Amino acid sequence: MTIFMIVAGLVLLAIGGDVLVRGAVGVATRLGVSPLLAGLTIVGFGTSMPELVTSLFAAFDNAPGISVGNVVGSNTANILLILGVSALIMPLVIDRNAFRRDGLALVLATLAGLAAVLAGFLSRPVGIALVALLIGYIVWAYRSERAAPDAEAAMHEHVTEDTGGSGLGLWSAVGLSLAGIAGTVIGARLLVDGAIVIARDMGVTESVIGLTVVAIGTSLPELVACVAAALRRHTDVVLGNVIGSNIYNVLGILGITAIVHPIAVPAEIAAFDIWVFVAAAAVLMLFARTGWTIKRWEGAAFLALYAGYMAYLAL
Repeated sequence: MTIFMIVAGLVLLAIGGDVLVRGAVGVATRLGVSPLLAGLTIVGFGTSMPELVTSLFAAFDNAPGISVGNVVGSNTANILLILGVSALIMPLVIDRNAFRRDGLALVLATLAGLAAVLAGFLSRPVGIALVALLIGYIVWAYRSERAAPDAEAAMHEHVTEDTGGSGLGLWSAVGLSLAGIAGTVIGARLLVDGAIVIARDMGVTESVIGLTVVAIGTSLPELVACVAAALRRHTDVVLGNVIGSNIYNVLGILGITAIVHPIAVPAEIAAFDIWVFVAAAAVLMLFARTGWTIKRWEGAAFLALYAGYMAYLAL
């Protein structure tokens, strides 16, 4: 029964997250929101919704290992697993001008997340600071891209187009959005309940379950979107999805969770797993700046590193 709950939760999260983004983009298009703004905000928040709902449920269930581990593990999976798979499908060519701002934002968000985790407690002031940084990033990105459209602006517009929601009618889009929210909420509830039970039954920490099963499960919408983008040869969308998701996860999800329900950070995550995420982000920056392409062998290296990390957690 527990395995069924987890599998059902993962399926609902994957489908619900995808449907929510499609519906939300459809609503935005019908209301006249520009593809640029939709790509920066609606798609960003939508693809991070599974992580947000899951972390909130875990926080209210007094399972900080799942709540924090979900964010840290998802960000690590985004870089090592999703970029790894995507680069194997199609080497990711990086526009250096497009990477400059969002790469800097990723570094700053990673450092902010590191500071928050090492503080040992996600308090409301910390959450407010993180959300304020996210709002500042969105405003900065939107103003700069609207004033001088460049490769970054094109990438965010491609993200919106790739959702497939822009051709929907208004009420169809609203219906999809509501269905996506319902699927995400129910899926997160099933996943968190199942994860707590399996952690207790197997005698492992909730942090390990949060960093593995829950983190990979909540990253499924990003994985599906990035694989689809790689197959379409929209490699800018792949990198944009991953960087944007990591920024939203750290600043938005940790921030909102801390505001709604302050939680303590498990010591094992602060001692080791947050540093794995920081190291993954550092390797991404290194690979991106060496030749401005993430090659297939670099994608394979990402996957090997992720497999090693999963093996370590399993042991």
